[in-house]
Amino acid sequence: MLDNKGSFYIFDAILAIFLLLTVFLVVNAAISIPSVDYSYESKDIRTAQDVMELLSGKIDFNDKTFIGKVSAVLEDGKNSKESVREVSEISKNKLNSYNLKNYQFTENNVLKGKVLAASGDYNKAGNVDVATRTYGDYSYTLYVW
Repeated sequence: MLDNKGSFYIFDAILAIFLLLTVFLVVNAAISIPSVDYSYESKDIRTAQDVMELLSGKIDFNDKTFIGKVSAVLEDGKNSKESVREVSEISKNKLNSYNLKNYQFTENNVLKGKVLAASGDYNKAGNVDVATRTYGDYSYTLYVW
């Protein structure tokens, strides 16, 4: 009788360990499944923030930033139509050099939301990435979709 009771305890202990391992594996699997809420679909590596960093960055201390050059043209031209036209042409060339298909580049402070460069239909945009940088009195916003 003593042997039967001992083998029952061993069988009971093995069953308990098996159940604990099963619960542990289920919890571990549930934790490691990626959640759809935290994942995202990236259609293009270039985002508005990346491009705006390129536009507002310097290569060395003697360089002017693109935004600085554009602001200087607008300020020297006293925001005239000619200076806005020149800045629009410069902006289109620069943004097209980054192979952006859908974008809108605006000045929001002094020119009151004037679109300086655009490509694509903003009204049909689904996911819009936005970045803003300020240089002096000018505030530039880039929309990429």
